[in-house]
Amino acid sequence: MSSRALSFCALALLLPLIACGPHNADPGILRFLIESSPNNLDLRQGTDAQSERIGGLIYDALVKKDAHFVLQPWLATSWDRPDPLTWVFHIRANVRFHDGKLLTADDVAWSIRSMIDGTIISPKGGNLPIVSVIATGPLTVTVKTKQPDDSLLFNLSDGLFGIVERGAGRDEGLHPVGTGPFEFVSQMQDRDVILKRNPDYWAGAPHIARIRFEVVPDTITAALQMRKGSADIESNVLTPDMVQALRREKNVVVQTGPGAIVMYANFNTQDPRLRDPRVRQAIACSINRPALIASLWHGEAQLADTLLPSGHWAAASDAELPQYPHNIPRAIALLDAAGLKPDKDGIRLRFTLKTSTDETTRLVAQAMQQQMRAAGIALEIRSAEFGTFYSDITHGAFQMYMLRWIGSNEDPDFLRYAFATSSFPPKGGNRGRYSNPRVDTLLAEANAATDEATRRRDYVEVQQILGRDLPSIPLWYPNNEVVHSTRLSGVTLDPGGTFDFLRTAQLQ
Repeated sequence: MSSRALSFCALALLLPLIACGPHNADPGILRFLIESSPNNLDLRQGTDAQSERIGGLIYDALVKKDAHFVLQPWLATSWDRPDPLTWVFHIRANVRFHDGKLLTADDVAWSIRSMIDGTIISPKGGNLPIVSVIATGPLTVTVKTKQPDDSLLFNLSDGLFGIVERGAGRDEGLHPVGTGPFEFVSQMQDRDVILKRNPDYWAGAPHIARIRFEVVPDTITAALQMRKGSADIESNVLTPDMVQALRREKNVVVQTGPGAIVMYANFNTQDPRLRDPRVRQAIACSINRPALIASLWHGEAQLADTLLPSGHWAAASDAELPQYPHNIPRAIALLDAAGLKPDKDGIRLRFTLKTSTDETTRLVAQAMQQQMRAAGIALEIRSAEFGTFYSDITHGAFQMYMLRWIGSNEDPDFLRYAFATSSFPPKGGNRGRYSNPRVDTLLAEANAATDEATRRRDYVEVQQILGRDLPSIPLWYPNNEVVHSTRLSGVTLDPGGTFDFLRTAQLQ
């Protein structure tokens, strides 16, 4: 029996044994289940999902994305562009940090400057082509860029960036002090993160007094905790099978909506076995994505042919992109053309896929492993806890991995962060070390352009080249699914899968 079937059967057998009704030891604490510890709560440095989502409750950004990814004023009440290379931000007055200090333009200038002057080491700094950042008044900051940069605002938005106090350095993530709706209390690696309500939050104090983000990497354990009421909420942690099993529970609410998150497989393009694009195309043809969505996701996902969110203004249409439907004869022909002939066991290609211990990702990997065998591809799977896994992929110690792009793919300039030659780690997120001069040129032109039509034309060509070279395989957009207890109300989902609903949600 497959591990997927075993997991589902174990859950189905155990759920009836758990007594009904809530068992939360402290009704004043919201217990929020997460699958891994955040790597760094300082939003200038943290790039993983937990860091950006939890850090987004501690820190405020200059601008905030709405439900349609349109940028709205936040700590910056307005901004001017006197010329294409200059941004002038007007900062909100009477905002206080959690330690009581008033926010000033000096704090904003420091927060931005520290990402580009070596104060901290962060791949996010590579997305900020800034020449200078100056506090030109008590609540005014002037930013000069090297070239016109329409993505600057997005890179200074919630989840990707947070304002710290002037002088905050590399250890800020150990004791974060922001201006957000929740204050940091404590963090224990692989155990929990605890936040408390900021009663003086400028945008209105949250209703929830205390949140404990509890690290539960095992999805069966997480599902059982949700079932018996010892946990209050999880967001996109459980496998689709488990969510289906919990839909029938009277003390549990399942909320589902469209998601902007995209699941993808990424190649190390410098690996000798995977360097040839035909090999990567063959791997794509050996994967039956519709079957995986139907069987593993219960149809709760949409096929992806680009890493930009579905319906995004810069996303290329299916008709504009190369397609790789499941086609084993085509996969074999591509491997033949690349010179990979079958050995005595019928194997043409052997390589390793790395994943975290996330249960859904591991189930997908195991299903892909079975599908690839038909094309003579022997896939080895190696799973590790998230910290080790993430360290490996940022250092290029992989042949292929699976992960999700969360939040950053909502702006098309993310393609520069993910695929430009200048974005090799630690300067960016091009972990597969992909390099194409034409892609570099198009990305630079698109980011410097000021009209949407020109930008879309350039971004579509980039996606077409990526579709041919295939340094990364877009898989699907999972639906945004949140499971919570009936004692929690006011949960409003957004496609980005943030935890922003905690700002207004209430415990009963």
